[in-house]
Amino acid sequence: MLRRAQCLLRMHSSTGRQSLCAAQHVPAALHRHYSADEANRDEKQNPNAKRAGTGGSKSLPAVRNVFATAQDKTKDTYLTMVEIFGERDVHRRNHVEFIYAALKHMPDFGVENDLEVYKALINVMPKGKFIPTNLFQAEFMHYPKQQQCIIDLLEQMEDFGVMPDYEMEAMLLNVFGNKGHPLRKYWRMMYWMPKFKNLSPWPLPNPVPDDTLEIAKLAVERMCTVDLRSKINVFETKELKDAVDETWIVSGMSPEQSKLLREHSRQKALYIEGPFHIWIRNRRINYFTLRADADAEFLAQLDERQLDEDDVSNIEVPFFGRPPPRRHNQLGKLRSVHQQDDGTIFAICATGTSTKDSLLSWIRLLEANGNPSIGEVPVLFRFTSTVPAKSEEIEGPTSVPATSSDSPSRSRKEDEPSVS
Repeated sequence: MLRRAQCLLRMHSSTGRQSLCAAQHVPAALHRHYSADEANRDEKQNPNAKRAGTGGSKSLPAVRNVFATAQDKTKDTYLTMVEIFGERDVHRRNHVEFIYAALKHMPDFGVENDLEVYKALINVMPKGKFIPTNLFQAEFMHYPKQQQCIIDLLEQMEDFGVMPDYEMEAMLLNVFGNKGHPLRKYWRMMYWMPKFKNLSPWPLPNPVPDDTLEIAKLAVERMCTVDLRSKINVFETKELKDAVDETWIVSGMSPEQSKLLREHSRQKALYIEGPFHIWIRNRRINYFTLRADADAEFLAQLDERQLDEDDVSNIEVPFFGRPPPRRHNQLGKLRSVHQQDDGTIFAICATGTSTKDSLLSWIRLLEANGNPSIGEVPVLFRFTSTVPAKSEEIEGPTSVPATSSDSPSRSRKEDEPSVS
């Protein structure tokens, strides 16, 4: 009896399972036939729809870079394209790709230093969608693609020296909340950038003037601050009769350097060395020096025990009645700041063309303006770096040989930019 009962139960369970499987497969079959019927019906109604397609779901909408195809590359055009993107779609799809493309083409439109443009790009981001709702989302950088995009925008501002304002803080707060990583980046920028902005002892106008002459004046003034009595003169080579190259010359020289030039031995040559480079923010200027070899006899007479005022490695502070440290160089000879171990600097200059003829005119103008001893001393050219391409345009394709045997001149490069 027990065996019969078990067999009956097995038979009933197998039949029930088959009926359940059949019941489950019927709707799927009906659904598949219905879909096929719908597809056939749509194909009959519109037979050209399949031909007009571009591959179905595999094709993706192309995002056109409007900044690369713009004809008028101005600030107004740039802001107009950003405004059109914001008003085109309510959901603002592909806003991250749009911001990256806008950041890439900023130098083409000349707006890489404009704070208004950066705020317009931040305003493209949707408001309130990327705010973290809990601690885990805040610390694990929820919405990383969007947050990294704005962090890259702030880093580009930092690279170009653009300081944000408090309005940008409110914009970042509306987009990412007070726990977002872009807002943390903003706070770090607002702490460090004002410190670095006011740290330089040579403040520059913002923006830097486009005139090369004005930039050369700023460069020579910066280098001459080592001696506060230095005087900056602007000469014109057309004042000389035999000048071939008509340009300007910015010269820097102090009374101490004029005194050293008068006391210089007439048997030792002077050297014009350069061009060297100095950067005024994002502008590079070439400059030259008038120098002589170091006076070994004078350096040997200096007291070896003299103290360096700028050395802070061993500071002696008198405490508890200890006498102050004695200065051993009070009665010895002192050398000027222009007398270095490798030579003595008499003057520096920057010319409009950085050519050999303009440097010869500089020497003649120095001789005519209070330095007659230069005419009694041989002046040699010692080009320690490449001569700019402007000299090739004026003097010809031949290279300028070095007149001194200890420092041969290098060959000139055609792609080396000149000052002007």
